[in-house]
Amino acid sequence: MVIPEDLLYTKDHEWGRREDTSLRVGISDYAQSELGDIVFVELEKMGTRVRPGEKIGTVESVKAVSEIFSPVSGAIIEVNDSLEQSPEMINTDCYGDAWMVLIAMDDPTETAHLMGAQAYRDYLEAEAK
Repeated sequence: MVIPEDLLYTKDHEWGRREDTSLRVGISDYAQSELGDIVFVELEKMGTRVRPGEKIGTVESVKAVSEIFSPVSGAIIEVNDSLEQSPEMINTDCYGDAWMVLIAMDDPTETAHLMGAQAYRDYLEAEAK
């Protein structure tokens, strides 16, 4: 399982990459592997305001439907529309081209509650027990 060191993670298995005062968000390798083959993605629209824990999208796989949650407060300023046509990209490039939304953060210090890579690894280990 791949867990890049330069990203932040949530207990719901979203990742975030800081880009100045914005956070690019997607789902982790663990999440996509648990979901299996992803067949459909629906994301909130640009301009939507979100708070931590609010839904920013839905991912449907052959196994389940899962909601994706915002790690921070802010406005969605970019949406990865290519996932509508090619949702399977999440299974092959979840940390790259298969990012989901870019959120302009209201308060960049909100990322302090997110986990670093080692904390996320420890969290996954604890959950597996």
